[in-house]
Amino acid sequence: MTTLEDETDEADAIAVGRRIRALRTAKKMTLAQLAEAVGRAPSQLSMIENGRREPRLSMLRAIARELGVAPDALLAQEELDPRSELEIALEREMRSPRLRALGIEPFRIPKGMPDEAIAAMLRLTGEIDRLRDERQATPEEARRANLELRHLMRAQDNYFPELERTAEEILAAVDHTGGPLTQRAAGEIAAHLGVTLHYVPDLPASTRSVLDLKHGRLYLPNSVSTDPRGPMLQALASRMLGHSEPTSYAEFLRQRVEQNYLAGALLIPEKRAVHALSDAKKRRAISIEDLRDAYSVSYETAAHRFTNLATRHLDLRVHFLKVHESGTITKAYENDDVNFPTDRLGSIEGQLCCRRWTSRVVFDVDDRFNPYFQYTDTGEGTFWCTARVEHSSQGAHSVSVGVRFDDTKWFVGRDTLNRGVSRHADDVCCRRPPEQLAGKWRDGAWPNVATPRTLLATLPTGTFPGVDTTDVYEFLEQYAPTAP
Repeated sequence: MTTLEDETDEADAIAVGRRIRALRTAKKMTLAQLAEAVGRAPSQLSMIENGRREPRLSMLRAIARELGVAPDALLAQEELDPRSELEIALEREMRSPRLRALGIEPFRIPKGMPDEAIAAMLRLTGEIDRLRDERQATPEEARRANLELRHLMRAQDNYFPELERTAEEILAAVDHTGGPLTQRAAGEIAAHLGVTLHYVPDLPASTRSVLDLKHGRLYLPNSVSTDPRGPMLQALASRMLGHSEPTSYAEFLRQRVEQNYLAGALLIPEKRAVHALSDAKKRRAISIEDLRDAYSVSYETAAHRFTNLATRHLDLRVHFLKVHESGTITKAYENDDVNFPTDRLGSIEGQLCCRRWTSRVVFDVDDRFNPYFQYTDTGEGTFWCTARVEHSSQGAHSVSVGVRFDDTKWFVGRDTLNRGVSRHADDVCCRRPPEQLAGKWRDGAWPNVATPRTLLATLPTGTFPGVDTTDVYEFLEQYAPTAP
């Protein structure tokens, strides 16, 4: 049985306070008169009317008696007048944690505040919620955004002429004539953009670099094991491209792709790279390793850059995969009709790569000095791939580039004897265990699942997902130059 005390506990303190105020003003009683009648200070009664204090049952009964109503009338669920409903809704919003997080402190709504102003503020709080939900992308929303971006890349053969032109203009501005982009030359690009470089030991853990826009300072890690050119150019790329604060996860992804593309175009300039690759094609000696060594970049950077140039300049359709040692696909691109596993939305990233595909087989190869090559027969034809394993703070990853069988003739490694058969779009390929093993162990195994942390949470929130902004701001405050 529900008692009056239970109802009091469950009642909305703001609505109860507004009903008290409405009944008091209807009886033409002042706040001081009602306070004196119930034996309380006016300030205490004011807090009750404003919903900042929940009245005890004895106080509620005393107030109801002086107002000439039953206590239940103060707990009624029916709507108040439109003005009171507006004020109650705004007060609820102002007391919500999300507005407090924005630094918006509750304030007393004055009687003279127009209804339209209150309604406008309520609409703004709704827009805050919409933007927050848009930025706090669920894994499904993130996969949709990633899929749309991959469709764009495929439609353009992963080639962005406007970014190539930007890279060419920047390199010309610092008189870079060719060859590997040295760290000194990268520093000259920073100086050209009005940015000074600062190497620090305590860069925020959630960042690769931090750009102080106010003072034109770029902070980079001082680790000798890290090539600073990549994160330096990626950070400067946002300045070159005039990127503004992203307003959605899709825009954040697009900006990141553009930054990575421009950084790659600066490290491996288009004209000279195309000349070298065209010559290698004539000699039937295209090699990702040669491109890597010619420009002193990582294998992944060289592989990415090859996919930018292969279709537009070499008439080669290609695919690219980056696979974590766990077997999860973290990056993918294809315009050669290779049929990678996808989820119901069509997204490749996040899916398990077939254990018989080159990108997985390479993890079991003992020779990590030489590249690994493999032909793989699929339901869509035969594909050839070259792959390497690289290491990072997230563990080992394989990076592979491949083409259809007919285009293998242009590549070093086409004479490999390594072959595989993959039906990765078919559940029986490798995701389902062999029947003999399943029959033996199905009822005799109980694995303790190492659930990935990201499986249980939404994607990181914020304008720049995954970045601890408090950490970044404290870092900038620490290193900001002091006024002379």
